[in-house]
Amino acid sequence: MNSPTALSDELNRRRFISLAAKSFLGLSILPWANDLKLSAAGLGLNRPLNNAPKAKNVIYLYMSGGMTHLDTFDPKPGTETGGPTQAIKTKADGVQLAENLPLLANHADKIAVIRGMTSTKGAHSQGNYFMHTSYAQRSTIVHPSMGAWMTKLDGRFNPTLPGAVVVNGGSRHPLSGFLPSTHQPLAVGNPDDGLRNCEMLNGFTEKGFKKSLDLSNKLDRGFIEKYDLKKVKAYSDMYDQAVRLMKSNDLKAFDLKEETQSTREAYGDDNFGQGVLLARRLVERQVRFVEVQLGGWDTHQNNFTRVPERCAILDQALSALLNDLSNRGMLDETLVVLASEFGRTPTINVNEGRDHYPKAFSCMLAGGGIKGGQIWGKTDEEGREVIEQKVEIPDLNATIAYALGLPLDQIIYSPTRRPFTLSDKGNPLVELI
Repeated sequence: MNSPTALSDELNRRRFISLAAKSFLGLSILPWANDLKLSAAGLGLNRPLNNAPKAKNVIYLYMSGGMTHLDTFDPKPGTETGGPTQAIKTKADGVQLAENLPLLANHADKIAVIRGMTSTKGAHSQGNYFMHTSYAQRSTIVHPSMGAWMTKLDGRFNPTLPGAVVVNGGSRHPLSGFLPSTHQPLAVGNPDDGLRNCEMLNGFTEKGFKKSLDLSNKLDRGFIEKYDLKKVKAYSDMYDQAVRLMKSNDLKAFDLKEETQSTREAYGDDNFGQGVLLARRLVERQVRFVEVQLGGWDTHQNNFTRVPERCAILDQALSALLNDLSNRGMLDETLVVLASEFGRTPTINVNEGRDHYPKAFSCMLAGGGIKGGQIWGKTDEEGREVIEQKVEIPDLNATIAYALGLPLDQIIYSPTRRPFTLSDKGNPLVELI
């Protein structure tokens, strides 16, 4: 098996050649080069391409339920809408966070806080879908999530492991959408369980396993040759990949028992903390995109009791991750994203809670070429309106794609021949990089 360093060097060489050809010769030699193409100008797009991306992988932390901005990344102490939450100084001059994130405050020089987020979707299902895909939810189509877009447009780095993984994602995640199943992110439930169903049944020998595979291939061959369709080939390829993974040493990437007890404790002993540790292990082995979800942010009641509990889990895991990536020399090539479908109301309701509020909220970026220690966007004194540098959800996703050097204007067709682009018509915040 190739060493991670050698594999990384080869991938850097291939990406450089691909980007150089696209930039200087007007050509594309990436895996999607044979797709039918439509001029991006026909869609009114002319978005920039990052020809020297630092980011190679993404760890995406999704705060499911709508994280309150006023009690995390955009505190308003001393105001009626701010409630009892106080602000604290951080390691970065001019950057304050809520007192609920004391550990992250020590890493503020690594992060860019986006306080100008806004959305048009105020319900969980629609907001979740919009954040993951940049498209409005429809009954007639499922759009791909960012991890699937990434492997489609830029390929997989490790041919054995899946290109994308979703931890604690739930059943509503759009996953690969209309893209072939070869781009389907692998869904992992409990990170402590490793990757299930990857061992042979008791009493089943390697010889017997190979005999069964040969028989299966023989039975399928006629059907595959007769119906030479993308979906059929994708299913066959996915089956082959599963077999390769079963026999690979890379399967250990899913085994958290390989980590020291002190490392595991640093991330927290809950599913989210261990999921974030799993994400670090996976990107270390060239998995391109790993999402880990933390729920419980739907604080209609008891906001000022429940949010500190959620923040304690997030603060420990995120701080451990930034410290770990930095110490391992992985932060420059790993983009860390923290996002939520919307914020919570500045007005505190009668149940000491905050309700859904898509009009203004916050997200965060770190690593992967992002300039740390900065704030982008501003809300008014009560946290109700974005008054500077408004950022819509497709813009955030376009920024993630730009940091990775993905071609924002590349057209991908759905099975019904409709053209789509990554992050719809969002424009990247190039100033952050």
